[in-house]
Amino acid sequence: MRRRHLLTLAAAGAVSAGCGSDDAPPQAKASPADATTGAAASPPARAFPKGFGWGAATSAYQIEGAATEDGRGPSVWDVFSHQKGRTKGGDTGDVAADHYHRFYEDLDIMKDLGLKSYRFSISWSRVLPTGRGPVNAKGIDFYHKLVDGLVARGIAPVATLFHWDTPQALQEQGGWEHRDCAKWFAEYASTMFYSFGDKVPTWLTLNEPKTVVDAGYTSGIHAPGKRDRRIGNVAGHHLLLAHGLAVQAYRATGAKGRIGAALNLSPAYPADDSAAARKHATAADAEENRRWLDPVLQGSYPQDWLATQAADAPVRGAIQDGDLAVIGTRSDLLAVQYYNPAYVTAKGARVKKHKTSQASWQEIYPEGLYDLLTRIKRDYGDIPLIITENGMPTTNAIQDQDRITFLRDHLTAAHRAIQEGVKLESYHVWSLLDNFEWAEGFSQRWGIVHVDYETQTRSRKASYDWYKSVIANNGL
Repeated sequence: MRRRHLLTLAAAGAVSAGCGSDDAPPQAKASPADATTGAAASPPARAFPKGFGWGAATSAYQIEGAATEDGRGPSVWDVFSHQKGRTKGGDTGDVAADHYHRFYEDLDIMKDLGLKSYRFSISWSRVLPTGRGPVNAKGIDFYHKLVDGLVARGIAPVATLFHWDTPQALQEQGGWEHRDCAKWFAEYASTMFYSFGDKVPTWLTLNEPKTVVDAGYTSGIHAPGKRDRRIGNVAGHHLLLAHGLAVQAYRATGAKGRIGAALNLSPAYPADDSAAARKHATAADAEENRRWLDPVLQGSYPQDWLATQAADAPVRGAIQDGDLAVIGTRSDLLAVQYYNPAYVTAKGARVKKHKTSQASWQEIYPEGLYDLLTRIKRDYGDIPLIITENGMPTTNAIQDQDRITFLRDHLTAAHRAIQEGVKLESYHVWSLLDNFEWAEGFSQRWGIVHVDYETQTRSRKASYDWYKSVIANNGL
């Protein structure tokens, strides 16, 4: 069946028809009170800096599909999601949002939305099927067409090299537990840098290494499904080493763009005014934030975090002379991902003080984003910041007013931080499309564009129209 590209939007039209039908998709009517389109009659109350990079984000395994097509090799998530009981409903990313076949349609959606920036990830095993060796021409051609399509539409590409989908062939050789995985990653990164040259102005090395350690190696709810925190900390160190080696590889190309890491950070607060709660909050901050920020931005692990690692802890043996200097190789920017705070009691337990989203782990506290951004400036200097993930799932399929409230409140917090001197350059909503949400399968919808997984029809949500207006007005 022929591909349908973006339809011209009427006043309350749908974003696009899917590739599987010539019939127009259901129209997603936005609330007139919250989702106006077009230019504002007067300047916004909260104007963002001129040229602010309004964007959206996705990741390869969550949207691409085409898991076995055109020479793509399996990743740890292909294996993990096909194991019984690993994902809700047994869902997999085999098809996901079928972006691999529908990327032109999705590019036109981005253009209609008015995006200035698009953050996506490259599937390591699509371009290097076994993680190393010859480049898969069809795989890398897909990303060249995607990048060229973005540039042609005036959208700046922000490419992430690793968003959790380690090639399965490398996992079978030890994966991130093996020190050489950092070297293998740097080789892959270098191949991408030379292939794309200056076409990609912004590169991100890793996405959320903390989540890989916490969910992939500690709780085992994500690939590779292990449950050994001590080994997970080794993997975490090797991930950071991979980041540093990739930054060095990028510098070696002489490319004119910028590079940094994407870290998910959670401001830690004492749950009460007791000294014990404050002490535990400091320890939580070391684990949640400084354990990642300090090596990347200062070339050192925080001493209070290292003190929690026993003398015979594997991670101590994994840290070799010179590693931290490599990890701390100067980054050009830091990508911040914010979803929730961390409240800690006098006994060191985590508690929630605010309402949660459909994702029970996500405590909604917009002020935490302000605290996080201003804290980075205060403790780590004026490094340019970009927000590469911020969003929430909701059961309101089209009329997602709760998501609009969430986004408005977090953007208000970000604007306040900018007013206080934080060098925040862009904001990327998570996510552009409904997608495969890892262990939750297709049970949670995080997109501002609705995806009917049976027909792959894309339809705009109320939050899409609202965000389009924010972009057009460059503010709230």
